[in-house]
Amino acid sequence: MSVHHNQLTRFMFDDKPVRGLHIGLDSVWQHILAHKSYPAAIRSALGELTAAAVLLAANLKFDGSLTLQVQGRGVLKMLVAEATAAGTCRATARWDEQAVVDEDTGLAELLGEGGMFVLTLQTDNGEPWQGVVPLEGGSVAEMLMGYMARSEQLDTHISLAADAHTAAGLLLQRLPEEAIEADAWQETVALADTVQAAELTDVDAHTLLYRLFHQTPPRVFEPQSIEFACTCSRGKVSDMLLLLGGEEVGSAVAEQGSIEINCDFCHQRYVFDEMEINALFGADVVSPFVSGSPNGLQ
Repeated sequence: MSVHHNQLTRFMFDDKPVRGLHIGLDSVWQHILAHKSYPAAIRSALGELTAAAVLLAANLKFDGSLTLQVQGRGVLKMLVAEATAAGTCRATARWDEQAVVDEDTGLAELLGEGGMFVLTLQTDNGEPWQGVVPLEGGSVAEMLMGYMARSEQLDTHISLAADAHTAAGLLLQRLPEEAIEADAWQETVALADTVQAAELTDVDAHTLLYRLFHQTPPRVFEPQSIEFACTCSRGKVSDMLLLLGGEEVGSAVAEQGSIEINCDFCHQRYVFDEMEINALFGADVVSPFVSGSPNGLQ
């Protein structure tokens, strides 16, 4: 039985300028998994990315959403995890569902050559900011630590783990603008590095932190609840259809009678019939394709 109950726990060391976060997702993670039958290797990578998104979103002081996206050209095409300052998250993956994926396949092999990592920050009242870098590292944690070292230039350590029941993670970061002796930071990281995947997924935050740092235990704050929430809407789907253009959408409706869009995150179905599509575009974009040619000719 899970001990996490979808909780984000903050902590801080009094004897050194280091703060930390622990995340344990159980029913939220299981809700995400319920929508697709993920191969174990892809499930693990998606769970780690989901835990990481919650950790990073909580580590930033902003109102909005943070999205982590990993793109590849191998069996795994895309991992996406989004977390918000309001304490919600969602995640999904796309892959070649005809391929046989070995349980022990690593992230780099799943993604193939030319993989990219994209981090997007969308504030509630501003333009989105996006960082795009080539993938480096053999795991989600290594990839993120490399990105953090280049972008924020702050010492950061991340441990992640996920199985069929729980997605969990631990983040340590040196406080900005405060000096710390290299030995003190390395010692803290060395202790955090001893954590096993099973400990992250099976042990609650208080117990884990005591195990790792019992000689100088950190102050642990009241946990914050994390929930699953999807931000899809009929309005957003309408905007996407408008971007596709009347010709492409009209042709699809003429052929199928309607157009159906399923949200990758929550599987909500959005169906638009001919009347709704014509109203959306403010013109009859379907009739010219009904006879099978763009000009409506036999």
